[in-house]
Amino acid sequence: MGRHQREWHPSDVAWRAWTRAERRVVLRGFLGRLTIAIEPLIVAVFFALLPIGLLLRQQEIALMLAPIFAFAAIAFLAYSIALIVPSAHAVLETFAPIYTVDGYIRYRASPTAQPEYYVAVLGADRKTLGEWPLREWPRSIGKRELWPVLVEFSRHGGIHKIDGRPTGVLPAEIAPFGVGIAQDSERRASRFR
Repeated sequence: MGRHQREWHPSDVAWRAWTRAERRVVLRGFLGRLTIAIEPLIVAVFFALLPIGLLLRQQEIALMLAPIFAFAAIAFLAYSIALIVPSAHAVLETFAPIYTVDGYIRYRASPTAQPEYYVAVLGADRKTLGEWPLREWPRSIGKRELWPVLVEFSRHGGIHKIDGRPTGVLPAEIAPFGVGIAQDSERRASRFR
């Protein structure tokens, strides 16, 4: 997620709606994450129903086991929710605009904070429009920190395109349910990392 300064107003920046293909990629990622989150949800329901079944069968141990099963049900439910929330947020973000700015990209290192590297989109007046953490310094840019570019970005997703070239934040296509996404990301590694 990006850290954003609220000094600029979205109406000051050109924007466009998400295309159907871009929204489909995010939706397929969501469905993939949902299929993973279903398993802990089913286990949570099982652990919630288990003490009820023991009570209905009048098992004496049911009262002793109920708190353990309740804790397990809550833990699996929390895990299921934690799995689905980021991708659900990404789907909701597809209803927000993608901004297009003829401005700058700034890379910076932060020696005291984690993560150590950040990338920011700056407007033509060099006002920060958004900033996001990076895993590593992009080797392809060398030591240079500021670049004049035409950039497309979204507040939640980060930088989608630099000078018309995709950054890898949003792949052009994703398999149904996100199957094989790890291999795709390795095969189509971004040139901007």
